[in-house]
Amino acid sequence: MRAVVQRVTRARVTVDDEVVGAIDGPGLLVLLGVTHDDGRAQVERLAAKVWSLRIMRDEKSASDLGAPILVVSQFTLYGDARKGRRPTWNAAAPGEVSEPLYEAFCEQLRSLGAKVESGTFGAMMAVELLNDGPTTLILDA
Repeated sequence: MRAVVQRVTRARVTVDDEVVGAIDGPGLLVLLGVTHDDGRAQVERLAAKVWSLRIMRDEKSASDLGAPILVVSQFTLYGDARKGRRPTWNAAAPGEVSEPLYEAFCEQLRSLGAKVESGTFGAMMAVELLNDGPTTLILDA
């Protein structure tokens, strides 16, 4: 499981010109990718890491501030472009594997106390954000 975590002042995701998830005020945008051997253990570990990661201002975490989190599925995080000019997506888990884990990740964050917004799994989405810092980290579970 891989996450690109960005500290944002606001973010939103739209599908067909309709806002499906948005956060206003300081929070995190998490782009989440799932690979073939991911499972519940990776979901729990990565959700706890994101929630407690001290990347908000004044070395606070989202959990310290009750900061909202917008989670967007992104299989392209497992793209491999080492050969040629066309990436392969072989390392990305198929939808029937990754969608339940994406949903479990969102639910795990909620169970930890996070206010979670999300995109629409498998949809063509437009993601808008105002990166704060900028602060962006890549996490692997």
